[in-house]
Parts: sequence; structure tokens; C-alpha cells
Amino acid sequence: MFIYLLFIYGIFLGSFYNVVGLRVPLKQSIVTPRSACPTCGHQLKPYELIPVISYLLQGGKCRGCQSRISPIYPIFELLTGLLFAIAPLVIGWSGELVVALTLISMFMIIIVSDIHYMIIPDKILIWFAGIFLLERIIWPLTPWWDSLLGAVTGFSLLLLIALISKGGMGFGDVKLYALLGLVLGFKLVILSFFLSTLYGAVIGGLALLFRIVKRRQPIPFGPFIAAGTLTAYYWGPKMIDLYLQFLNQGF
Repeated sequence: MFIYLLFIYGIFLGSFYNVVGLRVPLKQSIVTPRSACPTCGHQLKPYELIPVISYLLQGGKCRGCQSRISPIYPIFELLTGLLFAIAPLVIGWSGELVVALTLISMFMIIIVSDIHYMIIPDKILIWFAGIFLLERIIWPLTPWWDSLLGAVTGFSLLLLIALISKGGMGFGDVKLYALLGLVLGFKLVILSFFLSTLYGAVIGGLALLFRIVKRRQPIPFGPFIAAGTLTAYYWGPKMIDLYLQFLNQGF
């Protein structure tokens, strides 16, 4: 029952996160003006703002001008709902679930912003930094200083890569990884970066192979950071244990 409620809750929040990710980088209010069709400016009525359902009932078109509405909106809403529903199945019903849902929420906003503008807004990171700091005080890692070590490691690692790559890595990613280190701790933040890079290399390579993107075309790294971080957060300790067992058997 609670899983279904989390799914519905996530769908509605996903719609809100989409608005936040689109407006905050442009320094617009997330409250006003009301959501409108980007083509004709038709202001959406409450019954046109029901996540997923409104899109399906309207056939994926604006009621005002009949222009196509991007399917990204309902997909994003469904993805948020699914991630919310999956979290307790992996984390369990504990205080850490609050951290997991906060992490998902931040990533949903960042993904929208990064895909549309190639920006991870400082305003979003500062807002979530305060939330994560409070959550890690209430539900600390073991040992507690692992959060501090993780934050320093995440920041230093990404800063070094940003300096070496001379712009290949954005400073938004550097600040994001400092925050992720606070949440994940030392070992998992390193694993998160490794997995994010792996996902980016594989998917980016496939995108080039099938000519979805052009060579040297910038690709937002935010979605890969989200995928790599959630993988490390959920299954990182088991992955590290399996890796260490493999090394011990090998030697």
C-alpha cells in the first residue's frame, strides 16, 4: 500500500521537479506565472496538470493549439514515481529512506536542468546541501566522519579532473560531487564517479555509433552521475565486497 502511495507521490513531485529544473536556471519563480504551452502560451487549467493522465487524455497535444507536447514530461513523471517506489524495496523502511528520496529528488531537478541548459544551478545545490547536512546529523554514516572525508574526496577528485581536462568537466559537477561525498562517504563516492564515467562512456559511445549525437558535441553528465550514484548508493557495499573477494581469490 505504502509503495503505491510513494509511486503516486513521486509522479506528482516529478511534475513539480520538472518546473523547478526548467525555471531555476533562468532565475524565474517556481510559483508564478502558471504553467503554459510553450508554443501558444495557453495557460494550463488544473485538470490539464494531472501528471501522466492529462497527457494521455489530451493525446499528447495542447488543448489550445493542438501542438505536440514532448513525451519527456510524462516519462520524467513516471520515472520519478518508479524511483520513489523502488527506494524502500532496496533501502528498507528506515530513516535512510528519507535520505534516498531526497537524493532522488535532487537528481530529478538536476537532470532536467542539465539536459536543457547544461547547467547544475548553485541555488539547487545550496538548498539540498542544507537538507543533506541535517539528514546526516540525524542519520549519520558509520563512522560519522566518513561524510566529511567523502565530501573532501568528491570535491578534490572532480576539481583535479576539471583542471586537467581544461573545461571538460564543469564546476557544477565538482560542487555536486562534494555534496554527494557528504551523503555517500569515502568509498561510495569514488565508486559513484567510476560508475558514472562508465555509464557515460558506454552510452555516449553508443550515441556516437548510432549518430544520435555528433562528435565533439557536449553531452550532459548529470544523468550519468544520477545513474552511477544511485547504483553505488543502493548496491555499492555489495559490489565492493564482491570485488575484494575476487582480488583475494586471484592472489
